[in-house]
Amino acid sequence: MEKIIVHATFHAGHRQLGYPGVCRFVHGHTWRGTVAIATEEFPRDDRDMSLDFGEVKHVMRSLDHKMLVVASDATLMNPALFDPAGIVVLEGKGPSVENVAHHVFNGVVDLIRARYPDRGLVYRIEVTIQETDNNLFVVEKTATI
Repeated sequence: MEKIIVHATFHAGHRQLGYPGVCRFVHGHTWRGTVAIATEEFPRDDRDMSLDFGEVKHVMRSLDHKMLVVASDATLMNPALFDPAGIVVLEGKGPSVENVAHHVFNGVVDLIRARYPDRGLVYRIEVTIQETDNNLFVVEKTATI
């Protein structure tokens, strides 16, 4: 078994729609993310590299200095009020740490698929997103690519 582990930090804002507490207000975090990708044996490119660490980091860093929203957030999705270049639309009902982790997971799957399509390899991908010093969420799933 081979494994790649990459860490990244990004700064992003969000708000929890419908939340009864202060998290309903726009606020930001210094998010910390870790992506671990394991497979029996990684395919390698002509430089004898499997996956570029920087490309994996970019999946998380693409969220840096962005507002994380969901499609139902009419105010933050309004291009007359907010520049769409500063918005990342997440799937789900709110831009929770859970949905940030799933967004990163899907981005990593897309990265592997673009680099090594249709190889039929099983990858075990674990994404850990730390929203605050004390709160984090982990998604760990397999993807056959």
